[in-house]
Amino acid sequence: MMMTRSAGNDHNAPMNPALLKRCAGQVLLLALLLPQPAWSWNAAGHRLVACIAWDLLDQQQRSEVSRLLHQHPDYSRWSQRAGKHYPAADLERAAFIESSTWPDEIRKDSRFYSAGRDSPTATLAGFPDMERRSNWHYVAWPLADTAAARSSPVSGWIDQALVALPTMLGSGDETSRSYALPWLTHLVGDAHQPLHTTLKIDAQGKPDRLGTGLTVNNPFAARLPRTTLHAYWDDLPGPGGLRGEALDNDCRALATAYPRPAPSAPAQWLDESWQIARHSGYPPGEDAEPTISAQFNARAGEIARQRVAQAGYRLADLLRELLR
Repeated sequence: MMMTRSAGNDHNAPMNPALLKRCAGQVLLLALLLPQPAWSWNAAGHRLVACIAWDLLDQQQRSEVSRLLHQHPDYSRWSQRAGKHYPAADLERAAFIESSTWPDEIRKDSRFYSAGRDSPTATLAGFPDMERRSNWHYVAWPLADTAAARSSPVSGWIDQALVALPTMLGSGDETSRSYALPWLTHLVGDAHQPLHTTLKIDAQGKPDRLGTGLTVNNPFAARLPRTTLHAYWDDLPGPGGLRGEALDNDCRALATAYPRPAPSAPAQWLDESWQIARHSGYPPGEDAEPTISAQFNARAGEIARQRVAQAGYRLADLLRELLR
């Protein structure tokens, strides 16, 4: 069960650089309406975002990224995985790419805990705390096109996290900076996944929980032809195990196919995702279990590739500004 944005002691809320905590008013629990924890782009999507961003940084910026990652307690894990797929000369780049999935990986890591569900775990050296912060990954705006729908999200903190984390990375202490870097790399990707911004409620008042409550039939997926709409979108960038030369090829192809977007702020990225979800995120019709059509699949795939490329460009711009 997750807390609303207005919740007091919401341990999933963004942390300020000094205290890494936030307290507000009274805790309200909306068990029915709140989205359950959802994955973001799959690992391939996040690695592609990081790959595009790294290739746009200059050597000084890459050195600072690597220096900060070396201070992270889980750097050895990333470098070991990277060494299995990349040559030693490319290890720093590969470790950055591997770090992009870390905020998803800690969801199943026993060193960490979920506030409101688990007992807090001991804070280990190099971490500001051990909370998983599952609702940093999204913001749930109802799909109704009204001012009220956008003025107060039902839940989720990604809009606030994308304000707090750049401050931490740009001016926090070294522990905060090394912690903020993989989080920021990951959340820039999440902000570009359309179904990380939506809450659709049907005529009976039942929410779809970021698309995790809507089952779809996907005839274009041999392995999982029946899945949730959210998982369908997550998997559009490519197979989860995408690494090495195949990842590099896709990375270059995306950077070639899509131009750099104009400078913009995270609030605009999220608005773009919400608009895409409203107009193109859901299969047409009112079937209880819709089937993905060839037309919808082609359009969704094009949107996903463009959003991953935009996220990579925007992450590079953000890192250049913060590490300048």
